[in-house]
Amino acid sequence: MPELPEVETVRKKLLDKVQNKIIDDVEIIYDKIIKNIDPKTFKESLKNQKIEDIKRYGKWLIFCLTDYYLLSHLRMEGKYLYKDSNEEIEKHEHIIFHMGDKKLIYKDVRKFGCMYLFSKSTDIFNIKPLSDVGYEPWDKKLNVEYLKDKYNKNIPIKTLLLDQTILTGIGNIYADEILFLSHINPLLKGNELSDENLKDIIKNTCVVLEQGIKNGGTTIRSYTSLDFETGHNQNNLLVHKRENEKCKNCSTLIKRIKVGGRSTYYCEKCQK
Repeated sequence: MPELPEVETVRKKLLDKVQNKIIDDVEIIYDKIIKNIDPKTFKESLKNQKIEDIKRYGKWLIFCLTDYYLLSHLRMEGKYLYKDSNEEIEKHEHIIFHMGDKKLIYKDVRKFGCMYLFSKSTDIFNIKPLSDVGYEPWDKKLNVEYLKDKYNKNIPIKTLLLDQTILTGIGNIYADEILFLSHINPLLKGNELSDENLKDIIKNTCVVLEQGIKNGGTTIRSYTSLDFETGHNQNNLLVHKRENEKCKNCSTLIKRIKVGGRSTYYCEKCQK
């Protein structure tokens, strides 16, 4: 699943291509991607709308149009393509935004992605889905006391890091990297974390995600940004997907275990 760095990379690539473009028409091939309004209203509302900006919150893309906010979540394998208008629609291309001689296509093999459309008069951060999303790692409201309260559970910290309602944007790959840099065992329970642990999580979440953004995201299996462009951050991972390879700190072999059903990579010496 694309995590915050991957979605931020998609945002930048999209903005470069479609900012100030006018949506002439919309084709909806698979209408279940649209969640909060009926497909006909979605289509009619978007006609003649200008894409003024594209923002991001957590893993959500926010298209800022003339009169609306279009929210898009890529889920497992959603991606955007930018093509000439005369190119044929291919398999798994579900939503097509026509813009002059170009078209922006939402493609999703698994069909897990979703879109919401809201009037610009709506406070989108106080209504679902964004009202359920936690703080971003750079938010000034994020501090030790906040995490101490939210993580005060008998649940492994690896699982808690993946909870988007607490701290948004972290997925499986970056959670492993954050815990390694913080010298925290992924099985340590949230209510066992010290204040120093929590400070390290806040600091290293920023470090890890900023590196991911700088490197254009992490491509391990299916992630691409725009038009199938891959990321490069996989070349900088310290533990994730490095089972039985030597730890870059101490040369201990990296282990893989399951935490909450998710493959988890860590160094048992550095992360006691």
